[in-house]
Amino acid sequence: QVQLVESGGGLVQPGGSLRLSCAASGSIVYGYTWSWYRQAPGKEREVVAVITGLGGTNYADAVKGRFTISRDDAKNTLYLQMDSLNAEDAAVYFCTMGPGCWGQGIQVTVSS
Repeated sequence: QVQLVESGGGLVQPGGSLRLSCAASGSIVYGYTWSWYRQAPGKEREVVAVITGLGGTNYADAVKGRFTISRDDAKNTLYLQMDSLNAEDAAVYFCTMGPGCWGQGIQVTVSS
């Protein structure tokens, strides 16, 4: 199994940027899909961005043009660059890899 640990969250003003990181350790299997999910209070968990083992990416409509998912295989790390943040982006963000591997989540707060 793989352990995933998110970092880089915190408080940002509207219009600002954050870069989330997800460091993987353990029995990493290359070729798996990596994803970022988020869950806001009172809402269902939703997928934000996906990157496949071949590098293809997909984004939720709400974040297209503002968020960028990427990975560094040499560092076993997944990233989510978030620009032009707004209040609707405030949530707990989760990193996932393959089937059934989840990080603990990290808080992103957007407030002036």
